Amino acid sequence: MKKLINFFFTRNSIYHIAIVVFFAVASLAYFSPLLSGKAIFQSDIAQFSGMAKQIVDHRESFNEEPYWIDNAFVGMPTFQVAVKYPFDLLDKIDKSLRFLPRPADYLFIYLLSFYILLISLKVEKKFAVVGAFAFAFSTYLIIILGVGHNTKALAIGYAPIAIAGVYNLFEKKYLIGFILAALGFGLQINANHYQMTYYFVMLCGLLALIHLFNEIKNKNIDYKKYTGFVGAIVLAITLNATSILATKEYTDFSTRGNSELTIAPDGSEKQNTGGLTREYITEYSYGTTESFNLIIPRFTGGGSGDLIDKDSDFFKNLRNYDSESAKIIYENARLYWGDQPIVEAPAYIGVTVFFLFVIGMFFLSRINLIWVLSAFAFSLFLSWGKNFSFLTDLFIDYFPFYNKFRAVSSIQVLIEFLVPFIAILGLYNFFKKRSEKIITQKKLIIVGLAFLSVFGVLYFFGESLFDFKSN
Repeated sequence: MKKLINFFFTRNSIYHIAIVVFFAVASLAYFSPLLSGKAIFQSDIAQFSGMAKQIVDHRESFNEEPYWIDNAFVGMPTFQVAVKYPFDLLDKIDKSLRFLPRPADYLFIYLLSFYILLISLKVEKKFAVVGAFAFAFSTYLIIILGVGHNTKALAIGYAPIAIAGVYNLFEKKYLIGFILAALGFGLQINANHYQMTYYFVMLCGLLALIHLFNEIKNKNIDYKKYTGFVGAIVLAITLNATSILATKEYTDFSTRGNSELTIAPDGSEKQNTGGLTREYITEYSYGTTESFNLIIPRFTGGGSGDLIDKDSDFFKNLRNYDSESAKIIYENARLYWGDQPIVEAPAYIGVTVFFLFVIGMFFLSRINLIWVLSAFAFSLFLSWGKNFSFLTDLFIDYFPFYNKFRAVSSIQVLIEFLVPFIAILGLYNFFKKRSEKIITQKKLIIVGLAFLSVFGVLYFFGESLFDFKSN
């Protein structure tokens, strides 16, 4: 007991506890209306609440779990709605971590897990706090909270813990690495958004393959870290076995399984792929031009529902029309001119964070640099979907389970993670290793000028480079 007390009351532990409290306060401050009893309206959660009402009513009336409801799609299993599984240890851990009211709890998880990642890599606390905020307040991660993609937010939120484990395993810190990887992947799977887990496992798998290739080349394979990596994933899957097996059973009868239909609507023979259709998978494909949104806010005009400013020339010209026509034109004029059907807001990461990301790559080892550049490129190219059909078709046809997921633009969550991660490592190493002159003033100037050149070209020649028409 004395050792436990001493552990929690060391100066270092007190600092960590204070930072965690600060994260909780910051999360509540950002969603301050929660403190006055208000709740955020999340469209997806409103639909979920209606679908889950029969489950909740049955649970309250009979104190048991219903595994079938008839108020959704003319009847369906509850596996993917609101079912509770007995002996779900990870759910209890999740609930204890998410003690704040929704959606402040998800923001808190963003901050906490990214902080754990950086601290596990021996980054100083003040830099780890800055990194946590850079990750948590990335625009996309806030957008998904606004529309109610809560399971996606939770799966992304726990990803840094899994990455921390994998990173530590490959740094030969086997025990802490295994624990963090198993916990992170376990909580991710438990969040019940398998698409996000799939993407982050791909990210970690790429890192493992690069390490393995390098070790085979040097004839010095460290089997412990690969055993730990695979073992952590197996343990995470085992702890979620009930929900995974239930989902597998449900999938066979859903649009993601094999269809009994043999004829397509146009009368042609239906191709049974055992997954979603190619058109459905790539419906939300990120535009190549739209990628500038990552570093330039509202580059493709903002969100689909954004209305044009009433001080604009466009609005003033509407005075030439009768009031009814002007109203129709105004309400249907879209600011967004990207390729996707609907966009809530642009996924802006931050130009400063992106600049630090480029600086951070100067400090990476050769293996980690290959990993980051490869992962960044794959994430970007795959997010383009039908706009980069060669790679997308390759993954749909040959990569296991890739055809089970829609909205390919979502894979950009890997960029949303990698950029602040490498950025804060770069910032930390820049101050820590200044004497080593890894990055000289000349290199900083070159990077800065490169950024200014890109922005200058877009600012002065943008009107002639783009047609501002949505596909």
